[in-house]
Amino acid sequence: MKTTIKLIAILAVFSLLSCQKGYEDSFYSLEYMAFENMPYNEKYKDYEENPFLKVSEFPQSTFSIDADGASYANMRRYVYLGQRPPKASVRTEEYVNYFTYNYPEPTAGENVSLSSEITVCPWNNEHHIMRLGIKGKTIPFSELPNSNYVFLIDVSGSMNSPDKLGILKTGFKQLVDELNSKDRVAIVVYAGQVGVLLPSTSASERKKIKAAIDKLGAGGSTAGAAGITTAYEIAQENFIKNGNNRVILGTDGDFNVGISSTDELVKLIEEKRESGIYLTVLGVGGGNLNDHMMEQIANKGNGNYEYIDNAAEIQKVFVHEKSKFYTVAKDSKIQITFNPAMVDSYRLIGYENRKLEDKDFDDDKKDAGEIGAGQTITALYELVLKKTDAMAQYANFDFRYKLPNSDVSRPLSINITKTPVAFSSASESTRFAVGVAGFGLLMRESEYKGSLDLKMVQDIAGSAVTFDPYGYRKEFVELTGKIK
Repeated sequence: MKTTIKLIAILAVFSLLSCQKGYEDSFYSLEYMAFENMPYNEKYKDYEENPFLKVSEFPQSTFSIDADGASYANMRRYVYLGQRPPKASVRTEEYVNYFTYNYPEPTAGENVSLSSEITVCPWNNEHHIMRLGIKGKTIPFSELPNSNYVFLIDVSGSMNSPDKLGILKTGFKQLVDELNSKDRVAIVVYAGQVGVLLPSTSASERKKIKAAIDKLGAGGSTAGAAGITTAYEIAQENFIKNGNNRVILGTDGDFNVGISSTDELVKLIEEKRESGIYLTVLGVGGGNLNDHMMEQIANKGNGNYEYIDNAAEIQKVFVHEKSKFYTVAKDSKIQITFNPAMVDSYRLIGYENRKLEDKDFDDDKKDAGEIGAGQTITALYELVLKKTDAMAQYANFDFRYKLPNSDVSRPLSINITKTPVAFSSASESTRFAVGVAGFGLLMRESEYKGSLDLKMVQDIAGSAVTFDPYGYRKEFVELTGKIK
């Protein structure tokens, strides 16, 4: 069910967008300002929460990984505007995976690593939390493959705002500064019609590329599908074998000309993904944000979806975590097989729209999520354990993924056998992930939140901020204190 959100606020960025320095000094160097009588019509998909399942009836749990961070950044926009996010906008797994965790590097010959831990559930002491950790292989920047980027930029009338086209222009220019001379950039714009603003150009011509970005202006209706088709054609024409071939779409998602329904756009993207070209979707602005459409086309397009709400997020996406643009594992799937002698029931926290049939796990034709270089993925289960003194395996953690240029999946597996630990003794990665997941449950007004409250979230997350290279964890703890 799509939810229409009436919001009386807008993100104002003004002249600070042009400043390239100081973003790391303050998370919120941009102001959030309220304006009255502004119409809002944001679209979200409301998914029913995963329930508890009996292991005796459903011993396996299978799902695709989710590497997006859009839901968290969108929530932050609402909080800084003095509101709680709409429940339908909350995808708890995206809150958790917005952050990087201190997981081990893959072993030689593999592109991902697996880890796990079981601890007591802080909001229900009769239950436990099982944390699954995945990390993509870190690649030094000097060894990253050459890139063939196509910036696909929405310049329709709805984008005529500093928090939309303005913030995208700033972000794309920062990404250009991060590229090497062997990378290439093309720029496609779309409104009522599609235009190639810049043919594929060597990144060594930074001034030329930035000048093209500076020329961008907004106006007209939105023929998004036509722009997508053109962008993929240009990416294919300049395809780099064994390289990073990627379309980066910047939009508010308000497509209203030609193919515009989510189902039709998903079908188009599914056809294009077979070309070996990845897709990153950058959502911007408020008022007419079509979150559901953007999340779905990113899921189906071998890509990821981020929401850009401020200058600090530009820095995060385009600079600090730019290696996520370089896929090291595609079609990544998880399958957990629980031991009925040890586990009575379980509930997967989040991933409601990423669930797969158990038979899909071994099907190499079934699409699943991508993992970027150095990226970490976390999944949490709430467990009801059997009351037994037996020492046995709790579950088997199976994982399948494909190398970027392969169509055959590779299996990985670990046995989850370690005895559960007290929550205070759990790793910092587990504790912080649990704190963020708890916050997601509160924002969803989850029926499974138990004794959770904001004070508990703050205490849990606040005790797990040692591994925080860019201050995102500390910012989260501060953010929870602004909830009304």
